[in-house]
Amino acid sequence: MLTPDPNVPFPIPGDPHTGFLKNFVSAPHIEVGDYTYYHDPEGPGVFQEKCVLHHFDLLGDRLIIGKFTALATGVCFLMSGANHPLDIFSGYPFDVFGGAWSADFEITSLLPLSRGDLRVGNDVWIGTRATILPGVAIGNGAVIAAGAVVTDDVPAYAIVAGNPGRIIRRRFDPETIEALQAVAWWDWPVEKITRNLDAIRGSDIAALRAAR
Repeated sequence: MLTPDPNVPFPIPGDPHTGFLKNFVSAPHIEVGDYTYYHDPEGPGVFQEKCVLHHFDLLGDRLIIGKFTALATGVCFLMSGANHPLDIFSGYPFDVFGGAWSADFEITSLLPLSRGDLRVGNDVWIGTRATILPGVAIGNGAVIAAGAVVTDDVPAYAIVAGNPGRIIRRRFDPETIEALQAVAWWDWPVEKITRNLDAIRGSDIAALRAAR
């Protein structure tokens, strides 16, 4: 049985706007799982430049996106380089502009601004022009509504909307969420996923448990 190849950049014949994202990412601090896709009228090749902002190697923070995640046009991942210090009288970055302003400046002084890695789980759907702030972790199966601004961690299978983002509801009851987390179908071999698509698409948790 033929299955889609995650190493093929454009998996939909005739569609240059949707691509398996890992094939378009070259930055060492960005990790993307198999089958995660990005859709953009300009093509998925713009993702790294257009959607991952203020990502500076010095700070060491990573953007980590899981498998089977869907990213809509214009999603924005703000990395720690976007932060400014708030514990001094001015948050203006005088030092980076050189001249007399940069006297005695040590670039390592910026390290405390890092909020750590920004993580997106598996089977997450992030809507058009949603913004994810530095250091946020989004759980498996979560949905981020179009235009949402996510400032805090998002639990698995939560739906978040608004600015600042708020949990609207959970997609399933706690028992089902716990079972889905345990099954972790996204980590199965693709052939096994394909054999069990009816259970995944049909929300048959008993069948998924049996297939583990």
